[in-house]
Amino acid sequence: MRTTESASNYDNLESMSVLELLEGINAEDKKVSDAIAAKMTSISNFVEALVQRMKQGGRLFYIGAGTSGRLGILDASECPPTYGVSHDLVIGLIAGGDSAIRKAVEHAEDDPNGAWNDLLAFSPTPKDTVVGIAASGTTPYVIGGVKAAQDHGLLTACITCNEHSPLAQVVAHPIEIVVGPEFVTGSTRMKSGTAQKMVLNMISTSAMIQLGHVKGNRMVDMQLSNAKLVDRGTKMIMGETSLNYEDAKALLLEKGSVRAAVNAFNHGR
Repeated sequence: MRTTESASNYDNLESMSVLELLEGINAEDKKVSDAIAAKMTSISNFVEALVQRMKQGGRLFYIGAGTSGRLGILDASECPPTYGVSHDLVIGLIAGGDSAIRKAVEHAEDDPNGAWNDLLAFSPTPKDTVVGIAASGTTPYVIGGVKAAQDHGLLTACITCNEHSPLAQVVAHPIEIVVGPEFVTGSTRMKSGTAQKMVLNMISTSAMIQLGHVKGNRMVDMQLSNAKLVDRGTKMIMGETSLNYEDAKALLLEKGSVRAAVNAFNHGR
């Protein structure tokens, strides 16, 4: 039996108090970070290969079904506002298309040709990278997609929560985060989903830093999409220059990013 389908370490959940349920869930969640730490070398090796491709103009694609697909879309959608990159640099695809983000599309994940057909709309090249996300490691949509990508010369990786899965066997960089049985048996949106989200954060964040979108520890290329971010950017500029708040804000709004504003100040505008 796959680890993701094995019986919970807890039983009679319906008899537990709310506090007991929460404590049990939290106790299981604490295991996730250690499971990821055990696979740090695998994650690092993949990110180094990914960054090499992206520096040559390659893109990063996430493919998944259900929760896994939604997590990939979440990570991809947060890269443009956080790092100021284009929306076609990191792309998340889900079995069944965008409508499946909110409502499951029946049998979409069972089509082994579906992901590659979805990827073809973006004219993939060997510079690109595809990460298949599937807690079970058995999803046909994901396996078929990364196998086709591998056959066409793309860099491939996967994030799965079972060892020795069919998915891991067809990618160049398998990342297997085995977090153990779920609190509710088979509910992989829980620990498995948390593990996938954490690894996705690690991949995209470290890649964006390596690509130069962070200076020091700050998001100098972030989009100024709301008042909070304008305020944050203004204070970043104040920390890098001698400008007061109002002048820093005015320069930020004029130049459009923290990086551009600081560069303008340092070069006499």
